[in-house]
Amino acid sequence: MNKEQVEQFQQMKKKMTRMMLLYKFALSELETKIEILREEFLMIHDYNPIEHTNSRLKSPEGILKKLNRKGKNISVESIRENVKDIAGMRITCSFISDIYRVFGMLEKQSDIKVLEVKDYIKNPKSNGYKSLHVLLETPVFMSDGKEIVTVEVQIRTIAMDFWASLEHKIFYKYDQSVPEQLLIELKEAADSAFALDQKMERLHNEVKVIKKENKVTEVDELTKLISNSNQQITIPPAFLEMLEKSK
Repeated sequence: MNKEQVEQFQQMKKKMTRMMLLYKFALSELETKIEILREEFLMIHDYNPIEHTNSRLKSPEGILKKLNRKGKNISVESIRENVKDIAGMRITCSFISDIYRVFGMLEKQSDIKVLEVKDYIKNPKSNGYKSLHVLLETPVFMSDGKEIVTVEVQIRTIAMDFWASLEHKIFYKYDQSVPEQLLIELKEAADSAFALDQKMERLHNEVKVIKKENKVTEVDELTKLISNSNQQITIPPAFLEMLEKSK
């Protein structure tokens, strides 16, 4: 390897290192956003739709393999243009409605731009796979300026995640050549998991209705108690207004 080739290699290595740092920092930015939402729900609201999150960076080997499969040239520019899943995050939710709720909260953030949405919940893959895939852009501020970085986010329920994880392990064990009968059973398992999701969603909604009815009853009882009290109690107007609004 001559001097010019060594310099080219070092330059390419430096660019690759910077690029991978960009995607790492983009994931950190997104993780912070999700953690803020999670803490808000835990501390202020009575229900948290986010169960847990996982993040991953595609390895340089995986990136190069994807470029080769697509027949693209190897350069930092080509990688950023043609490989959109270098940085990936999976958000696991309790219920189906939570998936769209979390996505809606991310979509409303002013520094996030949604590039693409693939709804495999409403339109599942042929093997039964279900998840909401979102391609978004988020800014990363480096010493020399702002960079816009693409991150792939998958949002799914616990049941969807459980099925997808086992399906991946089965395919890995059979080296992608899964017997036809197993494929049929995997599809049936995916349908069963979704049926469970739908049932739990219904139960969740019924519990919310019951809690709302109980809350209204408690507020009414408290209001009556205050109204019927013989003691001279001075109730702040703001508190009475709050009671009225909560009905």
